[in-house]
Amino acid sequence: MASHGVPRQSSRPVENIEQKRQQIQEYRDLDHSVRKKIVERCYTPETLQEISELLKRNPEYYSVWNYRRVIRQAEFSQDTASDQSVAAIIKSDLEFLFPLLRSFPKCYWIWNYRLWILDEAKRLLPKSVAYEFWQKELALVGKMLSMDSRNFHGWGYRRFVVAALEDFTAHDSNAETMTQSEVDYTKKMIGANLSNFSAWHNRTKVIYKLLDEQKASDQERKKVLDEELNFAHKALIDPYDQSLWFYHQSLMCVFDPSLAARTMAPNLTSAERLEYVQAEKEEIKDMLEECTDCKWIYQALIQCNLIAAKIEGAFSEVDRAEVIGWLGVLVQLDPLRKGHWADIEKTLRE
Repeated sequence: MASHGVPRQSSRPVENIEQKRQQIQEYRDLDHSVRKKIVERCYTPETLQEISELLKRNPEYYSVWNYRRVIRQAEFSQDTASDQSVAAIIKSDLEFLFPLLRSFPKCYWIWNYRLWILDEAKRLLPKSVAYEFWQKELALVGKMLSMDSRNFHGWGYRRFVVAALEDFTAHDSNAETMTQSEVDYTKKMIGANLSNFSAWHNRTKVIYKLLDEQKASDQERKKVLDEELNFAHKALIDPYDQSLWFYHQSLMCVFDPSLAARTMAPNLTSAERLEYVQAEKEEIKDMLEECTDCKWIYQALIQCNLIAAKIEGAFSEVDRAEVIGWLGVLVQLDPLRKGHWADIEKTLRE
């Protein structure tokens, strides 16, 4: 558009546009060259170098990761391939991937390829050599999570690495699992950042696993439940933090008769469940004194009453009236979910 009869000039210098065009053309030429060489089965160091350059520019280009696999598989299958040369290739790939992960920590394809190359170490190398690669990987993912503690890709990858390390010692009756150390690790990461949803989520998984491994009795499971509820209460110093409430909700599933069988303490009596729920309700109500505008508190209170009704088989009129009142507050605090709150209220009035 023109202003006062004077054409508006582009804010981007002409040379910058030309530079961008040149970069796009270079990328297209590189892409064409790589695809041509793969079709011709030209699995050379030059092709690998071009693939590396292409992935640096666009790590989301998943087909190129497959091209890289094809070349590595060809190298691994050569008659001249030795344990030493295979280990060198794997080490080279892991080093190539690290800066990419730092720049693009949420790119699935980088994580997938890294797992693949480490699995090749398990498949092709002596157990002791492969184990060393995976041990170093655990240290690496620990460093990455210290830089970005809430990266769910990193947490998922850590679970794969731990499972792989445990697989190395699966047939050793004297070997200890890593589950307890992973429980401790989640506590450390939560201590550094209470809002770390991924750490809370991982804690649920590893605690369940630990209880199963220990063949924990009902009393031992109840003790762990008490500890986790206490841990969650201490963490809820900020009731506005959504991550903590998600963990609290998962703990509350222990008391829901329809969900209890798949929780950490499946065999509580109805009386015990009801006692826990009432205690949680009082704990949460105390938070309302200073945080009357926190929707998570009202949602947690509603969950308590809904679970209590399931345990007892019916709603008391007092509990029903409380829930309807809290739903009214939620309509004001969370109007985008007004229909959801209305549906709950409708079921209560039927």
